[in-house]
Amino acid sequence: MKRPGLWIIIVANLIGLIVLVFAYPKAMVSPGPLVPAHAALESNCFTCHAPFRGAASDRCVRCHVVADIGARSTTGARVEPRINQRIRASFHRQLAEQNCVSCHSDHGRLIERRFSHAFLRPEARGECATCHAAPANNLHRELRVSCNQCHTTERWSPATFDHAALSRATLARCEGCHSAPTDNFHRQITAACTQCHSPQRWKPSTFNHDRFFLLDRDHNAPCVTCHGNNDFTRYTCFGCHEHTPANIRAEHEEEGIRNFDNCVSCHRSADDEGDERRGRERGERDHH
Repeated sequence: MKRPGLWIIIVANLIGLIVLVFAYPKAMVSPGPLVPAHAALESNCFTCHAPFRGAASDRCVRCHVVADIGARSTTGARVEPRINQRIRASFHRQLAEQNCVSCHSDHGRLIERRFSHAFLRPEARGECATCHAAPANNLHRELRVSCNQCHTTERWSPATFDHAALSRATLARCEGCHSAPTDNFHRQITAACTQCHSPQRWKPSTFNHDRFFLLDRDHNAPCVTCHGNNDFTRYTCFGCHEHTPANIRAEHEEEGIRNFDNCVSCHRSADDEGDERRGRERGERDHH
Protein backbone atom coordinates (compact mmCIF):
# COMPACT_ATOMS: atom_id res chain seq x y z
CA MET A 1 0.00 0.00 0.00
CA LYS A 2 1.40 3.36 -1.08
CA ARG A 3 1.89 6.16 1.42
CA PRO A 4 1.41 9.54 -0.35
CA GLY A 5 2.28 11.43 2.77
CA LEU A 6 5.79 9.91 2.88
CA TRP A 7 6.53 10.88 -0.70
CA ILE A 8 5.30 14.39 -0.10
CA ILE A 9 7.71 14.74 2.82
CA ILE A 10 10.66 13.41 0.78
CA VAL A 11 9.96 15.70 -2.17
CA ALA A 12 9.47 18.69 0.13
CA ASN A 13 12.84 18.01 1.80
CA LEU A 14 14.59 17.77 -1.54
CA ILE A 15 13.06 21.02 -2.72
CA GLY A 16 14.08 22.64 0.54
CA LEU A 17 17.68 21.47 0.17
CA ILE A 18 17.85 22.79 -3.38
CA VAL A 19 16.49 26.14 -2.30
CA LEU A 20 18.98 26.32 0.58
CA VAL A 21 21.88 25.46 -1.74
CA PHE A 22 21.01 28.34 -4.04
CA ALA A 23 20.04 30.74 -1.26
CA TYR A 24 22.98 30.00 1.06
CA PRO A 25 25.66 28.33 -1.08
CA LYS A 26 28.48 29.31 1.24
CA ALA A 27 26.90 27.59 4.25
CA MET A 28 25.58 24.59 2.35
CA VAL A 29 28.31 23.51 -0.08
CA SER A 30 31.37 25.75 0.22
CA PRO A 31 34.48 23.79 1.31
CA GLY A 32 35.95 26.94 2.86
CA PRO A 33 36.61 30.66 2.38
CA LEU A 34 38.03 31.94 -0.91
CA VAL A 35 41.50 33.41 -1.20
CA PRO A 36 41.55 37.17 -0.40
CA ALA A 37 41.73 38.20 -4.07
CA HIS A 38 38.45 36.34 -4.72
CA ALA A 39 36.70 37.37 -1.51
CA ALA A 40 34.21 39.54 -3.40
CA LEU A 41 32.90 36.41 -5.16
CA GLU A 42 32.12 34.61 -1.91
CA SER A 43 28.33 34.58 -2.51
CA ASN A 44 28.39 34.17 -6.27
CA CYS A 45 29.45 30.59 -6.96
CA PHE A 46 28.49 30.67 -10.62
CA THR A 47 31.19 33.21 -11.36
CA CYS A 48 33.60 30.27 -11.33
CA HIS A 49 31.38 27.18 -11.30
CA ALA A 50 29.22 25.93 -14.15
CA PRO A 51 26.04 24.03 -13.19
CA PHE A 52 26.72 20.31 -12.81
CA ARG A 53 30.32 20.75 -14.10
CA GLY A 54 32.14 22.42 -11.25
CA ALA A 55 34.85 25.06 -11.72
CA ALA A 56 35.37 25.84 -15.42
CA SER A 57 38.41 27.41 -17.10
CA ASP A 58 36.30 29.36 -19.56
CA ARG A 59 34.90 31.28 -16.58
CA CYS A 60 38.37 32.07 -15.23
CA VAL A 61 39.36 33.92 -18.39
CA ARG A 62 36.31 36.14 -18.11
CA CYS A 63 38.24 37.99 -15.43
CA HIS A 64 41.85 36.91 -16.01
CA VAL A 65 43.36 37.77 -19.40
CA VAL A 66 46.10 35.22 -19.98
CA ALA A 67 48.43 37.71 -21.66
CA ASP A 68 48.09 40.06 -18.65
CA ILE A 69 48.75 37.53 -15.87
CA GLY A 70 51.62 38.84 -13.77
CA ALA A 71 51.56 42.21 -15.56
CA ARG A 72 48.07 43.65 -14.98
CA SER A 73 45.25 43.05 -12.52
CA THR A 74 41.79 41.86 -13.56
CA THR A 75 40.71 45.50 -13.65
CA GLY A 76 43.53 46.42 -16.03
CA ALA A 77 45.71 48.19 -13.47
CA ARG A 78 49.43 47.66 -13.95
CA VAL A 79 50.90 45.29 -11.35
CA GLU A 80 53.96 46.55 -9.49
CA PRO A 81 57.05 44.50 -10.48
CA ARG A 82 58.16 42.02 -7.88
CA ILE A 83 60.17 38.82 -7.69
CA ASN A 84 59.34 36.33 -10.45
CA GLN A 85 56.72 38.67 -11.93
CA ARG A 86 58.27 38.38 -15.39
CA ILE A 87 58.35 34.60 -15.02
CA ARG A 88 54.64 34.36 -14.17
CA ALA A 89 53.71 36.54 -17.12
CA SER A 90 55.78 34.65 -19.70
CA PHE A 91 54.94 31.22 -18.32
CA HIS A 92 51.17 31.52 -18.77
CA ARG A 93 51.62 32.58 -22.39
CA GLN A 94 53.56 29.40 -23.17
CA LEU A 95 50.95 26.90 -21.98
CA ALA A 96 49.93 24.24 -24.48
CA GLU A 97 46.33 24.40 -23.23
CA GLN A 98 44.61 27.15 -21.26
CA ASN A 99 43.13 24.78 -18.69
CA CYS A 100 43.31 26.86 -15.51
CA VAL A 101 41.72 24.30 -13.20
CA SER A 102 44.38 21.70 -14.04
CA CYS A 103 46.68 23.68 -11.71
CA HIS A 104 44.49 26.11 -9.78
CA SER A 105 41.70 25.71 -7.27
CA ASP A 106 40.47 28.03 -4.55
CA HIS A 107 38.78 27.97 -1.16
CA GLY A 108 42.03 28.56 0.66
CA ARG A 109 44.46 26.90 -1.77
CA LEU A 110 45.11 28.64 -5.07
CA ILE A 111 47.68 26.15 -6.40
CA GLU A 112 46.11 22.71 -6.62
CA ARG A 113 48.90 20.63 -8.13
CA ARG A 114 52.61 20.85 -8.88
CA PHE A 115 53.78 22.31 -12.16
CA SER A 116 54.81 19.99 -14.97
CA HIS A 117 56.78 21.02 -18.05
CA ALA A 118 54.33 18.85 -19.99
CA PHE A 119 51.84 21.74 -19.66
CA LEU A 120 54.06 23.86 -21.93
CA ARG A 121 54.06 23.97 -25.69
CA PRO A 122 56.85 21.67 -27.03
CA GLU A 123 58.80 24.56 -28.58
CA ALA A 124 58.74 26.44 -25.24
CA ARG A 125 60.27 23.57 -23.24
CA GLY A 126 63.74 24.36 -24.58
CA GLU A 127 63.56 28.05 -23.65
CA CYS A 128 64.66 27.49 -20.05
CA ALA A 129 65.96 31.04 -19.56
CA THR A 130 62.41 32.37 -19.97
CA CYS A 131 61.55 31.10 -16.47
CA HIS A 132 64.82 29.95 -14.89
CA ALA A 133 67.90 31.96 -13.96
CA ALA A 134 71.18 30.37 -15.08
CA PRO A 135 73.17 28.66 -12.26
CA ALA A 136 76.10 30.79 -11.11
CA ASN A 137 78.57 28.03 -10.18
CA ASN A 138 81.95 27.62 -11.89
CA LEU A 139 80.77 24.95 -14.30
CA HIS A 140 77.66 26.69 -15.61
CA ARG A 141 79.34 30.08 -15.98
CA GLU A 142 81.60 28.61 -18.66
CA LEU A 143 78.84 26.96 -20.70
CA ARG A 144 77.54 28.39 -23.96
CA VAL A 145 75.07 25.62 -24.82
CA SER A 146 71.38 25.09 -24.14
CA CYS A 147 70.28 23.51 -20.87
CA ASN A 148 68.68 20.53 -22.56
CA GLN A 149 72.08 19.36 -23.77
CA CYS A 150 72.63 18.04 -20.23
CA HIS A 151 69.27 18.27 -18.41
CA THR A 152 65.72 17.11 -19.08
CA THR A 153 62.42 18.78 -18.27
CA GLU A 154 61.51 15.82 -16.02
CA ARG A 155 64.33 16.44 -13.54
CA TRP A 156 67.40 18.65 -13.04
CA SER A 157 69.67 15.86 -11.85
CA PRO A 158 71.23 13.55 -12.64
CA ALA A 159 72.45 15.33 -15.76
CA THR A 160 73.91 13.74 -18.86
CA PHE A 161 76.91 16.05 -18.90
CA ASP A 162 79.37 15.99 -21.80
CA HIS A 163 82.73 17.76 -21.53
CA ALA A 164 82.38 18.64 -25.22
CA ALA A 165 80.04 21.43 -24.10
CA LEU A 166 82.98 23.25 -22.47
CA SER A 167 85.38 25.61 -24.18
CA ARG A 168 88.97 24.48 -24.81
CA ALA A 169 90.28 26.82 -22.12
CA THR A 170 87.83 25.46 -19.54
CA LEU A 171 88.66 21.84 -20.38
CA ALA A 172 92.23 22.48 -19.21
CA ARG A 173 91.04 23.72 -15.78
CA CYS A 174 89.75 20.48 -14.25
CA GLU A 175 90.10 21.91 -10.74
CA GLY A 176 87.32 24.39 -11.54
CA CYS A 177 84.80 21.56 -11.03
CA HIS A 178 86.72 18.57 -9.68
CA SER A 179 88.61 18.12 -6.42
CA ALA A 180 92.13 16.77 -6.80
CA PRO A 181 92.53 13.06 -5.90
CA THR A 182 94.03 12.55 -2.43
CA ASP A 183 95.75 9.17 -2.93
CA ASN A 184 99.52 8.90 -2.45
CA PHE A 185 100.25 8.92 -6.15
CA HIS A 186 98.25 12.02 -7.10
CA ARG A 187 99.34 14.04 -4.06
CA GLN A 188 102.88 14.27 -5.47
CA ILE A 189 101.74 15.46 -8.90
CA THR A 190 101.15 19.11 -9.75
CA ALA A 191 100.93 18.71 -13.51
CA ALA A 192 97.69 19.16 -15.44
CA CYS A 193 95.22 16.28 -15.28
CA THR A 194 95.06 16.15 -19.07
CA GLN A 195 98.63 14.86 -19.17
CA CYS A 196 97.27 11.44 -18.13
CA HIS A 197 93.46 11.63 -18.31
CA SER A 198 90.96 12.59 -20.98
CA PRO A 199 87.68 14.49 -20.57
CA GLN A 200 85.77 11.48 -21.89
CA ARG A 201 86.59 9.26 -18.90
CA TRP A 202 88.81 9.20 -15.82
CA LYS A 203 89.67 5.51 -16.15
CA PRO A 204 91.55 4.03 -17.77
CA SER A 205 94.00 6.90 -17.99
CA THR A 206 95.67 7.60 -21.28
CA PHE A 207 99.08 7.02 -19.70
CA ASN A 208 100.51 3.58 -18.94
CA HIS A 209 103.88 3.80 -17.20
CA ASP A 210 104.61 0.11 -17.75
CA ARG A 211 104.66 0.75 -21.48
CA PHE A 212 107.85 2.77 -20.92
CA PHE A 213 109.31 1.36 -17.73
CA LEU A 214 108.02 -1.16 -15.22
CA LEU A 215 107.93 0.31 -11.72
CA ASP A 216 109.02 -2.82 -9.83
CA ARG A 217 111.36 -3.41 -6.91
CA ASP A 218 113.53 -0.40 -6.07
CA HIS A 219 112.23 1.58 -9.03
CA ASN A 220 108.78 1.94 -7.45
CA ALA A 221 109.88 5.34 -6.16
CA PRO A 222 108.28 8.80 -5.92
CA CYS A 223 107.84 10.43 -9.31
CA VAL A 224 110.22 13.29 -8.48
CA THR A 225 113.11 10.78 -8.18
CA CYS A 226 113.14 10.41 -11.96
CA HIS A 227 111.02 13.35 -13.11
CA GLY A 228 112.33 16.67 -11.85
CA ASN A 229 110.04 19.66 -11.31
CA ASN A 230 106.97 17.48 -12.07
CA ASP A 231 107.93 17.54 -15.75
CA PHE A 232 106.78 14.10 -16.87
CA THR A 233 107.94 14.67 -20.43
CA ARG A 234 111.55 14.22 -19.20
CA TYR A 235 113.30 11.78 -16.90
CA THR A 236 116.77 11.06 -15.55
CA CYS A 237 118.42 7.85 -14.40
CA PHE A 238 121.42 9.65 -12.91
CA GLY A 239 119.83 10.27 -9.52
CA CYS A 240 120.48 6.78 -8.09
CA HIS A 241 123.04 3.94 -7.79
CA GLU A 242 126.40 4.34 -9.50
CA HIS A 243 124.88 6.02 -12.53
CA THR A 244 126.76 9.05 -13.79
CA PRO A 245 126.85 10.34 -17.36
CA ALA A 246 130.56 9.54 -17.64
CA ASN A 247 130.20 5.96 -16.40
CA ILE A 248 127.23 5.30 -18.62
CA ARG A 249 129.05 6.72 -21.65
CA ALA A 250 132.15 4.60 -21.05
CA GLU A 251 130.19 1.40 -20.43
CA HIS A 252 128.00 1.75 -23.50
CA GLU A 253 130.77 2.85 -25.89
CA GLU A 254 132.75 -0.16 -24.76
CA GLU A 255 129.88 -2.28 -26.08
CA GLY A 256 129.67 -0.26 -29.30
CA ILE A 257 126.48 1.53 -28.23
CA ARG A 258 126.60 5.21 -29.06
CA ASN A 259 122.92 6.13 -28.59
CA PHE A 260 122.38 5.93 -24.84
CA ASP A 261 120.45 9.12 -24.07
CA ASN A 262 117.08 7.35 -23.89
CA CYS A 263 117.73 4.62 -21.30
CA VAL A 264 114.23 3.13 -21.38
CA SER A 265 114.50 2.34 -25.08
CA CYS A 266 116.54 -0.72 -23.95
CA HIS A 267 116.03 -0.91 -20.20
CA ARG A 268 112.33 -1.46 -19.40
CA SER A 269 112.51 -2.66 -15.77
CA ALA A 270 114.82 -3.26 -12.84
CA ASP A 271 115.26 -6.88 -13.97
CA ASP A 272 116.11 -5.87 -17.54
CA GLU A 273 119.82 -5.26 -18.08
CA GLY A 274 119.07 -4.36 -21.66
CA ASP A 275 119.35 -6.11 -24.95
CA GLU A 276 123.00 -5.52 -25.82
CA ARG A 277 122.56 -6.63 -29.40
CA ARG A 278 119.59 -4.34 -29.88
CA GLY A 279 121.47 -1.43 -28.33
CA ARG A 280 124.57 -2.14 -30.36
CA GLU A 281 122.59 -2.24 -33.58
CA ARG A 282 120.94 1.05 -32.73
CA GLY A 283 124.29 2.60 -31.97
CA GLU A 284 125.77 1.41 -35.25
CA ARG A 285 122.73 2.63 -37.18
CA ASP A 286 122.92 6.05 -35.56
CA HIS A 287 126.67 6.20 -36.19
CA HIS A 288 126.19 5.63 -39.91
